[in-house]
Amino acid sequence: MEVEALGDLALHLIFAKLSPKDSAIAACVSRKFRSSASEDSLWEKFCHRDLGLTDPIDHLGNPVPSFKESYQEWRRAFGMYPWPLVERVKRCWDRIENWLRSNYPEALVTLREGASEADIEELENALKVKLPLPTRILYRFHNGQDLKGRYVDSVRGFPFGLIGGYTFYEQTVNVYLLHLRQVITETKSIIQELGFSRRSKFIVVASSSTLVHKVFFLNCASGQLFVGTANLREDGEMIPCVPGALINSVHEYNTDQQQDAMLLWLEEHVRRLENGIIKLRETNNIRSISLFPEEPPFCSVATTNGVRVRASAIFIPEFTDLLDSGGNYQFSYSIRMSLQPEGCIMDGMTFSSCQLHLRHWIIRANDYVVSRVNGEAVIGKYPLLQPGEKEFVYESCSSLHSSMGSIEGSFTFVPGSLTYQEGSPFEVQVARFPLQVPTYIF
Repeated sequence: MEVEALGDLALHLIFAKLSPKDSAIAACVSRKFRSSASEDSLWEKFCHRDLGLTDPIDHLGNPVPSFKESYQEWRRAFGMYPWPLVERVKRCWDRIENWLRSNYPEALVTLREGASEADIEELENALKVKLPLPTRILYRFHNGQDLKGRYVDSVRGFPFGLIGGYTFYEQTVNVYLLHLRQVITETKSIIQELGFSRRSKFIVVASSSTLVHKVFFLNCASGQLFVGTANLREDGEMIPCVPGALINSVHEYNTDQQQDAMLLWLEEHVRRLENGIIKLRETNNIRSISLFPEEPPFCSVATTNGVRVRASAIFIPEFTDLLDSGGNYQFSYSIRMSLQPEGCIMDGMTFSSCQLHLRHWIIRANDYVVSRVNGEAVIGKYPLLQPGEKEFVYESCSSLHSSMGSIEGSFTFVPGSLTYQEGSPFEVQVARFPLQVPTYIF
């Protein structure tokens, strides 16, 4: 049977298996092919498959008359870039937007509209750099965050950072993405302060909005992302944030394998959000993304006599001193404790509350015990746990002369309360949780 003799449905199914480019080529064969290749239902499939579109819109979100025009508008807007990379970057931003829309809409509204090619060229001329291709496209979709008018206080800064952060003692970190004008301003200021060469290819792309000085630098030549340590101002010390072996072809157009640290970093971040590895934390009615892991293997969980304890830690690069003899790695850990609905159960008896009295820690570096800590309370508090109440959460910190270690231990609780003790004290396990420098640093 000749292809020309096929029915419209069969032709539509065949064209749907082709790429948009191949469909356009096939349309030149005959009038019938041209008709089939022009059906908007076909281009609707192309738009959904390649760009995740459910409505005919251009790259700025404006409606257009048809899906075919929509696809053409997107190709015109990003025609200077490898198309598979454009599709990948769009998928990354779509995942971020979908998660924010469902879970954290107050941060979604801080994402700025995409930058223009002129905006990007202005930055490149001002800083004498050439942005890696994936980063250029990332900025074309969203030009960082706009936190104007969302300041809370001097401690929490702007809490709606896309990357998020953590709190321990009086230190609060919340990292957001800078827009291009901020990149220019902050890069010039910090590069001059640090005494970097004018030929330096580092630019500032993200930082904490709080008083804690945490800054992320993109090396535009290599495509690697770095974060400053405690020695950043004195010695310019930084740590890479993404496995270097994954970075590839950051300035090459004639390949579909481009990936720089910025794209890999954001893809890993949204993966953790989607999988519930990191979640939102609410403090005084203000929500923010907490970087403390909430799922195994980086979060331990143990329940003893009805008391449930979750524990995890994160690496704190901005307080880490690698110039210290042997290294001085800083970690913050989060402990979350709660009483199960059935209450505190001991020897067949049930108690409606229990209160923490003592803590006991065993701290290891490379599986060797380096410290044992015994003391009263946690951060000066004696939490009283009752069924149905929110977890009691506290954060503290620990330092190691090793990039890998762990903490485990126990809490001594009493049934009832310390004032009206209703039974014998009992030990509640805190299962071992890791302290380690991760492959991706946020």
